[in-house]
Amino acid sequence: MATTLAADRFWVDKANCHNAERQYYELLSKEGSSANSQCTLVSEIAKAREHIKNSLEKMDGITTLTATPASGEVLDRVAVIEKDNADLRKLIESLRSVCLETQSRVTALEKKVNAELAGKTVASTSAPAPASNAAPAKAEADDDDDVDLFGSEDEEDEEAARVREERLAAYAAKKSKKPQIIAKSSLILDVKPWDDETDLKVMETEIRKIETDGLLWGASKFVPVAFGIQKLSISCVVEDDKVSIDWLTEEIEKLEDYVQSVDVAAFNKI
Repeated sequence: MATTLAADRFWVDKANCHNAERQYYELLSKEGSSANSQCTLVSEIAKAREHIKNSLEKMDGITTLTATPASGEVLDRVAVIEKDNADLRKLIESLRSVCLETQSRVTALEKKVNAELAGKTVASTSAPAPASNAAPAKAEADDDDDVDLFGSEDEEDEEAARVREERLAAYAAKKSKKPQIIAKSSLILDVKPWDDETDLKVMETEIRKIETDGLLWGASKFVPVAFGIQKLSISCVVEDDKVSIDWLTEEIEKLEDYVQSVDVAAFNKI
C-alpha cells in the first residue's frame, strides 16, 4: 500500500490541482455573467420591439380615425360654418351701407324742412306789414283830397274825422268779406317698423287714429326696404298754422310697439 501511494502523484501535484479547480470555477463564473448579460440584452430588444409595435398600432388607429366618414362630416360642417360666416359678413356690410344712406337722407331732409320753415316764418311776419300800412296811407291820401283849404278849422276837423271813419269802415267791411288764404302743406311720411314681424296694417290703423284740427290723412302703400322688411309710406295734408310737422312725427313715434322711426320723404306747399 505504501508503494501504491508513493506511485500516486496526486499529492505531489496538489497545488496544480487547486489551480486547475480554481480556473474551472472562474471559467464557469464568466460564462454565467455572459449568459446574464445576454439575457438582459435580449429583454431590452424585446421591450424595444414591443414599444415599436405599440407605436405603429397607435399610428394605424389615428389614420383609420382620419379616414372615417365621421371625420369627413366634421370637415363638411366646418366648411358650411365658414360659408355662413362669410354670408353674415356680407349682410352686415350691406346693412351698414343702408344705415349710412338713410342717415344722409334724413340729414338732408331735416335741412330742407328747416330751411322751408324758416322761410315761411319770415314771410308770415313780414307780409302783413304793407297791408296794415296801406289802409291808413290810402285814408290819409283821401283825407288830403277832401280838405278844404279855405274852410274853417272846426269844419275841417269834423269833415276829416267823418271821412276817415267812413273810409275805415268801408275798408274793414271789404277786408272781412275777402276770403282768407289758408297755408297748407302736403307731406309723405316714411314710417319704419322694428322688424319684418311687425304688422304694418295694424301700425297704419294706429297712425290714422291720430286726429286733430287741420290734419287730413291720405293714401298709403307698403314699400320694400331690404331683407324682407317693408316700410309704410303714408301721405297727409296739414294746415301750417294748426299742425306742426315735429308734433306729428313725435305723435307717430309714440307708437313704440310698432314704429322704429319716421322720416319726411316729401314736403310741398299747397
